[in-house]
Amino acid sequence: MATWDDVARVGLALPGTTEAVSARGRRRWQVGGRTFLRDRPLHRRDLDELGTRAPSGPVLVASVPDEGAKAALLAAEPEIYFTTSHFDGWAAVLCRLDRLDEQSLTELATEAWAARAPRRLVAAHLPGAHS
Repeated sequence: MATWDDVARVGLALPGTTEAVSARGRRRWQVGGRTFLRDRPLHRRDLDELGTRAPSGPVLVASVPDEGAKAALLAAEPEIYFTTSHFDGWAAVLCRLDRLDEQSLTELATEAWAARAPRRLVAAHLPGAHS
């Protein structure tokens, strides 16, 4: 069961990552000025749309490489990953933070980082990765 402190630890371990906090206290992790992980509480419209499927715990938004990667996560682990119509067309997935284990969080954060980081940084730190 991951926490925001786990997200910070894993995210900040990735090269070039910084953490920012919004005026509302929401945390986000960026690389090259681009957000790749962030805290996003569900809004009323999200809750209405999700109904009984809405998680009660913290929600992490993670960038993904493309819509295909998003669809794969949603299909493979719907108990962890989900989306709402607000995110239609966005290469990002919502995730039930408290259902992620350490390995899943690390993999998700690394993929999110690679999707948003400058190509040279990805190439230097993830040899063989395609961005």
